[in-house]
Amino acid sequence: MPNNFNQQIIEEFRANAGRVGGPFEGGRLLLLTTTGARTGTRHTTPLGYLPDGERMLIIASAGGAPTHPAWYHNLLANPRVTVEDGIFTYPAQATVLKGRERDHLFARAVQADPGWADYQARAGRVIPVIALTPLGGGPPAGPAGDFLTAIHDAFRRELTLIRGELTASGPNLGAQLRVNCLTLCQGLHHHHLGENGGLFSSLEKQHPELAPALQRLRQEHEAIARLLTRLQTLISGEGTDPGTLLAEVDRLTAELEAHLDDEEQHLVPILNAMTT
Repeated sequence: MPNNFNQQIIEEFRANAGRVGGPFEGGRLLLLTTTGARTGTRHTTPLGYLPDGERMLIIASAGGAPTHPAWYHNLLANPRVTVEDGIFTYPAQATVLKGRERDHLFARAVQADPGWADYQARAGRVIPVIALTPLGGGPPAGPAGDFLTAIHDAFRRELTLIRGELTASGPNLGAQLRVNCLTLCQGLHHHHLGENGGLFSSLEKQHPELAPALQRLRQEHEAIARLLTRLQTLISGEGTDPGTLLAEVDRLTAELEAHLDDEEQHLVPILNAMTT
């Protein structure tokens, strides 16, 4: 893609919390910043990605070109990269996958989008698959309530993406779509465990008046956990009807949205006041 086109996508992505129109509308997009192998200059490139548990996969297709893209050469020389997902910006370690792992994950990508196979057929090279693993670090500077809202917004956006993928999936659930759903379920589970065991207990000690609201939020966590268990069972089962799964995603979305709104209403003002 020409640099001016890339720059337009980058600016739109940053201005709209990761949402862009045109050919990328409704798709999974991130911004990858690498360090130039020869110049040391930082370069940012918009790329599609695939969830893979705690990491993300990117594919160096270059639209089926016969040579690897410049960003790939950069991360070979400097595998420490920066990722923007529209909600958060964080450092990550780039790992080029090899052998069976690469082949398995590329096949999974092709099942989700046959366009990857077209690129491979045209390229005349083995198209690399790269895993981006976020590196540890604390929350960004700023009010804690705003950080909590950003986490919630990431879950909201992921549910929207998964719903779109389910709608477009046809009669069969592909492996990548199952991974996307399971990644969401695991993320929500760990987020709520962290809130129950840390945030809520701390707030209860400092703000006893929040006890009734926190008890209700814990009960909402339990209800959402039951929905997640049901969703994971459907995802893991053979022959699951996408329509049935879509109905469960819609049910989860409705209950989760109500819960997140409730949590933000009661906790965000207090958290922001505590950190300003």
